[in-house]
Amino acid sequence: MSVKSAGKPMAAVGEYETVLPFQAVGIRPLVIKNDDSAAVESALLELARGKYAVVFVQESCYAASSEFIAGLNREYDTSFIPIPGLRGSMGIGIESIRSSVERAVGMDIFSVK
Repeated sequence: MSVKSAGKPMAAVGEYETVLPFQAVGIRPLVIKNDDSAAVESALLELARGKYAVVFVQESCYAASSEFIAGLNREYDTSFIPIPGLRGSMGIGIESIRSSVERAVGMDIFSVK
C-alpha cells in the first residue's frame, strides 16, 4: 500500500465462508450469494466510490465481473485482488500477478522452460 492509501479501509467480497474470516483482522466482509454479477458489480462500485484501498474479490466473482473490474481499475485508486474460494484456486490470482509483472518487466519471468 502506498502512503496515499494508508488509513483507508479494506473489504472482501465473495461467499460467506470465504469472506467472513477477513472480519477477524478488521477487513469489511461483503457476502455475495451465487456469484450474482449484478450484486458483485454493485458492491465493488460502492467500495471504489467509498475510497477503499484494497478489495479482495473471490475468484469466481472476479471472473464473472472481470470487464467491470478492469473499468474500475482505470477510474478509481482501489486495488481489486482476486482470492481463491473454498473450492480452491481457479488460477485467476496467479494469472493477474503474471500479467502485471510481464507488463512491468517486459517478459514472463514465471514461465517454466
